[in-house]
Amino acid sequence: MKHFDLSLYLVLDPDLCQQHSMIETACEAVAGGVTMVQLRHKHASTDERIVLGRALMEALRDTGAIVVMNDDVAAAIEAGVDALHIGQGDMTPALARARIGPEMILGLSVNSEGGARLVDPAIVDYAGVGPVFATPTKPDHEKPLGFKGLGQVVAACPVPTVAIGGLKKEHVQQVFAAGAHGVAVVSAICGMPDPRQAARDLRERIPSR
Repeated sequence: MKHFDLSLYLVLDPDLCQQHSMIETACEAVAGGVTMVQLRHKHASTDERIVLGRALMEALRDTGAIVVMNDDVAAAIEAGVDALHIGQGDMTPALARARIGPEMILGLSVNSEGGARLVDPAIVDYAGVGPVFATPTKPDHEKPLGFKGLGQVVAACPVPTVAIGGLKKEHVQQVFAAGAHGVAVVSAICGMPDPRQAARDLRERIPSR
C-alpha cells in the first residue's frame, strides 16, 4: 500500500524561487506543513533534473514529505524520487507505469469529467485537477474549471485528487468543500518572502479529517 498525503502540495517554480533556492524553499515549506513537493523545471535538462531530484530527496529525507518529478520519467527513475507526475500529453499512464515499476507513486493531470472517468486506479495513484483559475505559472493551461467544475471532476475521479491552478490561502476551504483531497500551490509559497510562514498560513486553513 502506497502512503502519501496530498493535503498541501508544493510545485516548485525556478523563476519564483529566486529569493530562496528551490531546495531551501522546499525545506522551509515542508517545515511549515507541506506534504508533497513537485520539481517542475521545464527548461532544465534531464541531467540537471536528476541532480535537483537527488538533492531534494537528500534534503527532505527525514521529513516524510514525498518528492515528485514532473514529466521526466528518466530523471524520476535515475534520481530515485518517490513519485512521477505526468500531463495528458506527455505519455500514456500505462507506459509511464511500465517504465517506473509498481512501487513509484504516479500522478496524472486531468481537466474534465470525461478525463477523470478514464483514470485507471490500477495504474494511477492520484490526479491533479485543474486549473481551477487561470495562472501565469503555466500559460498553456486548459480552460479554468472554477470551483463548480472542480467538484464535478473530483466526483468523477476514481483516485484521490489535488486541485491546482492559481490557488491562494483564501481558496483552501473551497477546494476541500469541492471534495478534493489536497491543494497544490506554486506562487502562494514560491513567491513569498517567508516560505515556511506561507505554508503555515495555508496549512491552518486545511480542515482536519
